[in-house]
Amino acid sequence: MFRTIRASWELIKASWAVLKADKELVVFPIVSAIGVILVSIAFLVPLFAADLFESVLGGLGAIGGLLVGFAFYLVQYVVIFYANAALVGAATIRLDGGDPTVGDGIRIASEHALNILGYAAIAATVGLFLNRASRKRSGLVRFLASLAGMAWNVASFLVVPVLVNEGIGPWDAVKRSASLLRQTWGEQISGTVSMNAVFALLGIGALVVGGGLIALAISMEIWPLAIAIGALLVLTWLGLALINSTLNGIFRAAVYHYATTGHGGGFYDEGLVTSAFRRG
Repeated sequence: MFRTIRASWELIKASWAVLKADKELVVFPIVSAIGVILVSIAFLVPLFAADLFESVLGGLGAIGGLLVGFAFYLVQYVVIFYANAALVGAATIRLDGGDPTVGDGIRIASEHALNILGYAAIAATVGLFLNRASRKRSGLVRFLASLAGMAWNVASFLVVPVLVNEGIGPWDAVKRSASLLRQTWGEQISGTVSMNAVFALLGIGALVVGGGLIALAISMEIWPLAIAIGALLVLTWLGLALINSTLNGIFRAAVYHYATTGHGGGFYDEGLVTSAFRRG
């Protein structure tokens, strides 16, 4: 965790400076969010049917449930990782002194489509396993699944930047990601946690203010105003989520950039990037 709130804020400002230079980077999280929603809708009936068959047919249904679950995770991760690769690729161009476009991001992601698919298959397998384990009755199993999930998140933190920049296979990218983190900063990531915490506080603040205004409007029976404030509150949450996602993607690109080049691309102070991690 960052030692001070100031360090967290400086990290957000540095990532924000990159986003200000290339506002189009926010397009990629939007595409990712829309894609995830569409995939979830498309798999709504198959997932429900898989759970029903598993409860009725037992072992045979469980196999079908696993296949449907794997397909769901796979398609969802392909969408997410493709958008992340486009974001990281474009952000890396900016950190290298270039002026990226949305087309540049899409081109970079497309060039690594097969590796993205391979990594999505690995992540889908891990995700399905952890999901199944987290649903077990045993508290110990759920606890171990939680630890395994944390370890996976740490190990895979830089996989997308590695895939985009080094062109190696997905499994080698996972090992390379873990190696970069272990060798340079240790294994305990706090930069992303800190950034998410700041945006969570902003979201809570928006909820408190918006909720108070809605309650006031309702008490005065001004229903159109209450509805308008509610809609504005939802839009505020969506905006915060999209900006947070974009800044996190930019930060990952910056961490990889610093790990491999030794500098922050003119946006990140070297001490700021390294302070995002605790030495193990």
